[in-house]
Amino acid sequence: MVAILAALVLAADQFVKYLTIENLPLQVPVPVLGEFLQLYYVRNPGAAFSLGSEVTWIFTIALAVVASIIIWKAFGLKSRLWAVVLGCLLGGVLGNLTDRLFREPGFPVGHVVDMISMPWMMPAIFNVADIFIVTGMISVALLVVFGLRFDGTRERDHAVVETEEEAEAAAIAAEAATETDADEVDAGDDDAPSEDAAPASEGR
Repeated sequence: MVAILAALVLAADQFVKYLTIENLPLQVPVPVLGEFLQLYYVRNPGAAFSLGSEVTWIFTIALAVVASIIIWKAFGLKSRLWAVVLGCLLGGVLGNLTDRLFREPGFPVGHVVDMISMPWMMPAIFNVADIFIVTGMISVALLVVFGLRFDGTRERDHAVVETEEEAEAAAIAAEAATETDADEVDAGDDDAPSEDAAPASEGR
């Protein structure tokens, strides 16, 4: 699930960037919904608000590290909700990492293609990958706050709620213990004298 979602997000991000490069003029605002939503094609060498433009390679390393951590955490993941969040987050990270690695001016300092502008809300211009990165990070924070773990268990009042597998294993163990106790009781009954045995003859 993580791999599939990451691939879909990456494909959507790169497709939108392709359409942007082919159809939008560079650094010319194209109104979509007036001042609410605009398309504004720029190439960003830095982070948000073009910060760190002189050290683009640092962002490339940071994106690679984040992607590696997500892939590592995905192995053994049992929570579907975590899989959805990490898959979308990974796709966003890979989207911008692809730009850093393969776009001009070259590896590993490529400029990220941005095209979405909402002047009424913030001056930053972003892309599809940025949307999934931001929403993914917010979702990660919420899952941590609500105590959902990678293995599907939850923490409530500092107590771990059993997963279905753990509950089933506990039930089997309890049943086995009950059968053992029953066998011991039956064995004890066999050692007791039978009620049908003839009473000892009384002395005369």
